[in-house]
Amino acid sequence: MCGIIGYTGTGNAVPKMMKGLSVLEYRGYDSVGIAAQCGKETDIRKCKGRIGALEEKLRDCPIEGSRCAIGHTRWATHGGPSDENAHPHRAGEVVLVHNGIIENYKELREELSEKGATFLSETDTEVAAALINDRYAALRDPVAAIREATARMKGAFAFGILFDGHEGEVYVIRRGSPLILARGKDGFYLASDMTALLPFTKEYCAMKENEIACLAPNDATLSLADGSEKTPDWKITTMTPESAQKGGYAHFMLKEIHEQPAAVVKSVSPRVGKNGLPDFSADGIDAAFWQGIKNIQIVACGSAMHAGLVGLRLLEDIAQVPTTVHIASEYRYHPPIMPEGTLVVIISQSGETADSLAALRYAKEHGVPTLGIVNAVETTIAREADRRIYTYAGPEIAVATTKGYCTQASVLWMIAAAIAHATGRIDDAKARKIVNDLLCDVPAAMEQMLSREDRYRKIARGLIDHEHVFYIGRGMDYALSMEASLKLKEISYIHCEAYAAGELKHGTISLIEPGTPVLAISTDPALFDKTESNIREVRSRGAQVTLICRSDLSVPQETADELISLPVSSDAATVFSALIAIQCIAYETASLLGCDIDRPRNLAKSVTVE
Repeated sequence: MCGIIGYTGTGNAVPKMMKGLSVLEYRGYDSVGIAAQCGKETDIRKCKGRIGALEEKLRDCPIEGSRCAIGHTRWATHGGPSDENAHPHRAGEVVLVHNGIIENYKELREELSEKGATFLSETDTEVAAALINDRYAALRDPVAAIREATARMKGAFAFGILFDGHEGEVYVIRRGSPLILARGKDGFYLASDMTALLPFTKEYCAMKENEIACLAPNDATLSLADGSEKTPDWKITTMTPESAQKGGYAHFMLKEIHEQPAAVVKSVSPRVGKNGLPDFSADGIDAAFWQGIKNIQIVACGSAMHAGLVGLRLLEDIAQVPTTVHIASEYRYHPPIMPEGTLVVIISQSGETADSLAALRYAKEHGVPTLGIVNAVETTIAREADRRIYTYAGPEIAVATTKGYCTQASVLWMIAAAIAHATGRIDDAKARKIVNDLLCDVPAAMEQMLSREDRYRKIARGLIDHEHVFYIGRGMDYALSMEASLKLKEISYIHCEAYAAGELKHGTISLIEPGTPVLAISTDPALFDKTESNIREVRSRGAQVTLICRSDLSVPQETADELISLPVSSDAATVFSALIAIQCIAYETASLLGCDIDRPRNLAKSVTVE
């Protein structure tokens, strides 16, 4: 949603803010700003646009000598992108940056206006600053003011706050939105995620909800709700600064596509026992847990939901466990029946997705066991779920997920195998084969597909002049088509829809005109004849067809204009190979169109508000 950064210590604060904001820009890039303390004064520089616009402002009017600052890069919610709506916001003696959303801001704004407060922006954040300032004026204690003000707020927030009269101190609180503290050799930091802190330190502490941190140049303390204080529990991250850099690739998305073979191995290998069988004991999950599951409800958003659709096929086909997939934003408003033996699985790359977190809490309130599949360690979903499985994908900087989706699908494949083996539905040999397929065949097949850039670029050239593109498939290929469609439209801005191939005759085929691009996926040989029949239907109406299918299928030359053959060393290898193809086609299309691939318009990486 938005990204925040802060620092206090003995170093030069402004370059640190700019470095951190450049890393955090994937969380939002409508506007950007910093507030830096210089003695008793706090200078604010902010503007509409990306970090380059702020750099120009600082060249024209530099801030020198600051040792304490906060910064923000914005994804607009309340109020459009503008200089006035950019953070930080000042209200009286308080300067504040915010990631989240204050749901009752209108009510609070009216109340504060009646008390004489004036507002310069359209944002809920300025209201939050005014409310904290109101309490600070009365209490003269930053912690008490923050505690009283946030008790009045409904919604989600992570705040970095400066108070006049408290030079060198940054106050921090979170509820619902992520925030991490860090300790470096020259002071203390805060940020929305660890990637922004890696240039400075590897020591971190993930803040818990409603804790208030006070960061000073030589000390950091946490104030708890009961009034007690404690020192942060510092840990060492395994992430490296290099993992959050492009590493010679043109875009983060391309780098992350190429990291997927290794990412699958990292996700699968910790769940393999010495006997080569699925084993989640390192995640605190034994065979008895899997044996008690009677049905599964997968809850997720966007690409994570698409991974869930792949998981549905696997869980029902391999483990024979009835499974449903739910869009997280809809889950609480029409919750499904949860009979005994239900497991609710929450999938979230960030571990902070607001709708998914709300669904998790709904399930827990109703006494239903929960399992979180997340990438980011010690995030809210990971902490609050009864059990958690980390995907170990590593940092994913591009807004459009690739290895996040890939590792979620690989973990779901392992879960299906673990349940099937624990319940006796597959024997040791079958379970070992699934594990071997994922550990060996899948990475090798993906590497093979990564070497076909020229092929993908040729297909992309056939898409760039069209306003509408369609993906079709049956079974799991329909689930893959949904992810393929999302990838293409979110980074190239070409309208693209996915349809179950058999549904074309029920209305959609009316959209096919001469030259309309249709991409068909076929990884299941049992469904190929049916899919090919649907392809012939669109070709007879002039569609330009690309077929992505298994290399062992006999495909008549007239079936497709372009053909991408997939390795068939195993079913898993074929599916993950198709994934590489659809990601690379989307990437090459966006590249040919000159789009901002890592930062698509109107999107942010982590959606931490509902």
